[in-house]
Amino acid sequence: MTYKIGWFSTGRDLEALNLLAETLRSIRLGFLPVDIRFVFVSREEGDSVESDQFLGFCRQEGLKVITLSAKRFEPELRRKGRSGDPEALNLWRRLYHQEVERRLKPYWLGVSVSLLAGYMLIVSDEFCSRYPLINLHPALPGGPAGSWQQVIRCLIREKAYEAGAQIHRVTPQLDSGPPLTYCRVPIRTPDLEPLWQRASASYWSEELPEPPEPVRPLFEAIRQKEFAREKPLILLTLKKLAEKVLELTDNGVRYQGRPCPGGLDITEEVEKALRKGVIGGSC
Repeated sequence: MTYKIGWFSTGRDLEALNLLAETLRSIRLGFLPVDIRFVFVSREEGDSVESDQFLGFCRQEGLKVITLSAKRFEPELRRKGRSGDPEALNLWRRLYHQEVERRLKPYWLGVSVSLLAGYMLIVSDEFCSRYPLINLHPALPGGPAGSWQQVIRCLIREKAYEAGAQIHRVTPQLDSGPPLTYCRVPIRTPDLEPLWQRASASYWSEELPEPPEPVRPLFEAIRQKEFAREKPLILLTLKKLAEKVLELTDNGVRYQGRPCPGGLDITEEVEKALRKGVIGGSC
């Protein structure tokens, strides 16, 4: 039986579109025994050029698309929440995802798990408690929370030896749900050492959202290494779930029928996929 999944995205950039395209290609080539039951997008036509392109691609591929513009939903309450009122923000998240749930109700039947793939909203407590959702986070289990930019900033400040990425279950605690899989990538390697030395000559002030010039080459190199592993990590994880090698249960993650509380390290598989070009259309 084909493993049915849902797909959540904001469709805000080309990376989101490419990830969905790679997944569809892997399905058609027989690598993934997966059926994408629906694609939910938190933008509607006209919200941005990028999300319009993403929506057009989904419909061109014959996917069932459901949309609800976060920008247009209860805008006053959203504005109040984004201005620093946590109660208003939590209320907006609950109301928004209640409406998402209502719109998705006809399509949930048979869906085993839903992947947040470039979904730029924090889901409400109710929503992630009711439905099995998994998310890509660009850090190792126990590593920094936040966006990939925040993660890399933290790695540089801590002079970390490893970066990585994980697929974890979505819980009310941001980026802290139990990991299913993860992969490691060393970042104190000979090729990066000159960039580390250059970065050490500059202090990255908290007031600067972007890395200063001496730090930027290291920042971009770490991102490139981590980003290259995101697609194989996602596709290999979906494959393991579809083939029941990995299971997400109410009691946690299980691998080959046994509890796997720390998640499964699939670094070797990810690296092999990169070397052989398995991920990217030639599965």
